[in-house]
Amino acid sequence: MQSAPVRLGNTALDILSRFEWLGPLLLRLVFGWFWLETGWAKLHNLEFFSARFVEWGIPFPTLSATLSGGVDLIGGALLILGLGTRLITIPMIVNMLVALAVVVLPTISTFNEFVELDEVLYVAVLFWLLMAGPGKASLDHLIAGRLRSR
Repeated sequence: MQSAPVRLGNTALDILSRFEWLGPLLLRLVFGWFWLETGWAKLHNLEFFSARFVEWGIPFPTLSATLSGGVDLIGGALLILGLGTRLITIPMIVNMLVALAVVVLPTISTFNEFVELDEVLYVAVLFWLLMAGPGKASLDHLIAGRLRSR
């Protein structure tokens, strides 16, 4: 016979497991909105962002800023929908790795500074989405279920 605290713990875990779809959904909605807004800002201030890309020495600055903004905007929208989640995280990770390598890492001197970078957190979250997928409350999950039932 289980003790009361063990039963309560099992009940709490059962309840949490029924709502585990909320975690990935909330992450995708918030993170997707962040990227959607970032992309929108880049594309609507393209001259400014192209000038920044020139400062950073990124080749083809206008094209690169446009692609970066497009990846952010489209990627954010797809993350919100949970559509093509694993696929879209790849160019988004590449975007962040370029930002890390070209813009941020030259200013970092310690590991502690590195792990506190926003870009490192962004790469970690995107990598998690790449590996774990968008969760049950997503168009990817809905489409996969329909394809399996055929």
